[in-house]
Amino acid sequence: MPTRNLDKIFKPKSVAVIGASNRDESVGQRALRNLIAGEFAGDIYPVNANYKELEGHRCYPSLGDVVADGGAKVDLAIICTPAASVPNVVQQCGEAGVLGIVILSAGFREVGSQGEQIEAEIRKTAKCFEGMRIIGPNSLGLMSPYHQLNASFAADVATRGRVAFISQSGALCASVLDWAAKEGIGFSHFVSIGNMLDVGVADLIDYLAQDRWTDSIILYVESIPHARQFMSAARAFTRNKPIIVYKAGRFDESQKAAATHTGAMIGSDNAYEAALTRAGAVRVWELADLFDCAELLAGQETPEGPRLAIVTNAGGPGVMATDALLHRNGTLAELSETSLEKLDALLPAAWSHGNPIDVLSDADASRFGDAVAVALADKNVDGVLVILAPQIWTLPLDTANAVIEAVKRSRKPVLTTWLGGLRVQAGIEQLRQAGVPTYATPEKAVASFMYLVQYARNRSMLYETPRSVPIGFQIDRERLQTIFRERTAACDSGSNVYETLSENDSKTMLDAYGIPVCKTIPAGDQATAIQIADQIGYPVVMKIHSPSIVHKSDVGGVALNLIDRNAVAKAYDQIMAQAKQLRPDARIEGVTIQRMMVGPLGRELFVGAKQGPVFGSVLMVGLGGTATELLWDRTFELPPLSERLARRMLESLRAWPLLGAYRGQAPVDLDRLIEVLMRISYLVADAPEIMELDVNPLLATPTEVIALDARIAFQRDAVLHPRSPYSHLAICPYPTQYTRPLKLPDGTDVLLRAIQPEDEPMWCELIAGCSAESIQMRFRYMFRSATHDLASRFCFNDYDREIAIVAELDRDGRKMLAGVGRLVADADHQDAEFAVLVGDAWQGCGLGAALMDYCLQIGQQMQLKRIVAEIAPQNRRMLDMFTKRGFTLNRLIASDVVVAKKEL
Repeated sequence: MPTRNLDKIFKPKSVAVIGASNRDESVGQRALRNLIAGEFAGDIYPVNANYKELEGHRCYPSLGDVVADGGAKVDLAIICTPAASVPNVVQQCGEAGVLGIVILSAGFREVGSQGEQIEAEIRKTAKCFEGMRIIGPNSLGLMSPYHQLNASFAADVATRGRVAFISQSGALCASVLDWAAKEGIGFSHFVSIGNMLDVGVADLIDYLAQDRWTDSIILYVESIPHARQFMSAARAFTRNKPIIVYKAGRFDESQKAAATHTGAMIGSDNAYEAALTRAGAVRVWELADLFDCAELLAGQETPEGPRLAIVTNAGGPGVMATDALLHRNGTLAELSETSLEKLDALLPAAWSHGNPIDVLSDADASRFGDAVAVALADKNVDGVLVILAPQIWTLPLDTANAVIEAVKRSRKPVLTTWLGGLRVQAGIEQLRQAGVPTYATPEKAVASFMYLVQYARNRSMLYETPRSVPIGFQIDRERLQTIFRERTAACDSGSNVYETLSENDSKTMLDAYGIPVCKTIPAGDQATAIQIADQIGYPVVMKIHSPSIVHKSDVGGVALNLIDRNAVAKAYDQIMAQAKQLRPDARIEGVTIQRMMVGPLGRELFVGAKQGPVFGSVLMVGLGGTATELLWDRTFELPPLSERLARRMLESLRAWPLLGAYRGQAPVDLDRLIEVLMRISYLVADAPEIMELDVNPLLATPTEVIALDARIAFQRDAVLHPRSPYSHLAICPYPTQYTRPLKLPDGTDVLLRAIQPEDEPMWCELIAGCSAESIQMRFRYMFRSATHDLASRFCFNDYDREIAIVAELDRDGRKMLAGVGRLVADADHQDAEFAVLVGDAWQGCGLGAALMDYCLQIGQQMQLKRIVAEIAPQNRRMLDMFTKRGFTLNRLIASDVVVAKKEL
């Protein structure tokens, strides 16, 4: 229940402070005083049996006495009592009808098992009272400045602003408040979430998405439980507003023994990095960047790319900015010929004639303003950084005004750096008042620009929702699951948490998913190895065959380019001897023989996956071969992959240029490589049993992509006790279970299925074929055409919250959409809005009714409680459809709408 009853916490009409006190610097004293000092407009009830009066307010012996006093109702209880007493206090809150609780007390799971037990008692008690919401325990509290609520024991007060701050660290909250007071930074909400016994990060993101005062969210997180809920909430929020995250704990102190290379190489921070990027959030690496980044992202247009133009009156700072830009993988914009000609006409002959645009030290305000205007008008420029270094002739305030005027005529982001102190202060203040971001150094300005670029990139990828089966993939999942279970059930249980499939069995799994593999044949003795090599044809590769040995090369377990029988015999003896000497504990089953792939044009990649405790399965792609761990060129993503996500992974590698045409080498078959990456991701997505997977090397050539080696580690318990499909994924994949055929009353065959991003062209075609009346009836407003931004709202679905069912027709091999039915659930997953659109050419043939019935059926499967729809009063056909299906119609809300509602 993400947002249910959170108004009781953030917008209470009455507050009780349980454990209020007059003991100096106690939590109970500070909480009560903060509440009063904040001029909370509602009723305040101190609760403590030891006092009759506190801070001018009557003090009650118990919460029950508050209720008994004239039937008073308490919305929010602030609990300040010792940890051991809190379960009983929560019980009293429930009996008194209190639905909002903030627990400031400490001494819970952060202190050990005894505290964990107390938390368990609180959780059990809270479940007895439907709708009760709890922030904490071990929380500093919260502040809602626009509601004059300070429900905390913090020493400083949050002033009003447009940034919501959510932190898992109470100590950091205190420091941030102190710093914000000094810098004049305000907040819409300020929340210390503590141990997150009930209300978590995802709940707050969903709640703040509906808050009129919140333009952006800053998160300080140490861990994120309930990854699926977090991803869903964050993706919904970042669609329109930014989330800035500082994730503490980047490095694992230790790495448990892993069954594969992947297990050793994918740490928990890699999973967080992939998840935050996929959620559309911007991760900052220094606390100092948090608020600069939040203000910038909320107030500036996002750039179309990383191309930055630099306008400066001093060469040195321009070079500094250029270095910082290139260091952060930004691009120095290449000015167009038109821009260069304009600048030649505007600037002295000695100007730099390129980017950075050095307007020279004697530049006046108009010269600065003109240069900035030209840069902003250049189609090759995505953003502009203006650097002013005070010279004898410099007028910082006038220059600021000139830049502000140029900014008004463009939608591109402009950042500024007015170097210096008192001489430039007036200009800095003017820029700030005009909403133009200004930074103390060029490096900080460049860093902020690149955060803008990152946000734009992440948001553009936000609704690239992965599909379970991409176009052209023929996969028989039932057969594949049978193969997988046969292989895994045949393994010895042993004492390990994971079991590891042999290279041959691992390759069988890859082959079942259409991933080309180099066939591997096991040999238990030297004679068999020679016989197999003769059959395959020379040259061959020999590898140690042992489920106990992860890194074969480390024990001399790989021999390449064996050209004849003698080489095979010699290699067999050497490999077996070295393996037994270096790993006497290992179970050695012999060797494997495979064809030697000789390809001077081939590039070796590494593809891996690991299932973690927070975000489930994470994919990794990097430069492969024996230097994988040495070069450390890797990128991470959540499965399954779409075409665009797979390409983006490759493009983010430093080795990306090597995959193209390079020094006379032909480029690899990129389309085939992307398809193989996708197929590997679907294998991982379909099999929650897989804990780790290695494909190294994955050889990509101009003509083929083939897995030369593979290893899969699985969890036996997951095989014996299967989990629900996709429970190991942080993002709900395309729901193939909603695909079904339908025959309309007139005999027309229709395929009902969930909408997908690739449907955008067909969706736009459907809209184009609808009359103005149909558009008005469905959307209740008019628009001229279906733009990409509009289409993305309807074709890119978060299937955890929204499901649109399309009716697909096939007309002589040409697919088209005849209609769409849509369910959009609220954050609490209780109510859902329903709407349906049928193209004009298909109205009156029963399609609208079929879509409605199917969506109602899906709503029941989603365990929604009710369906709500808004209908135009003149749409009698639709009103009749709702009435026949048991909806109640409310015509009293407004004259231009009828609200239909049905309990499921």
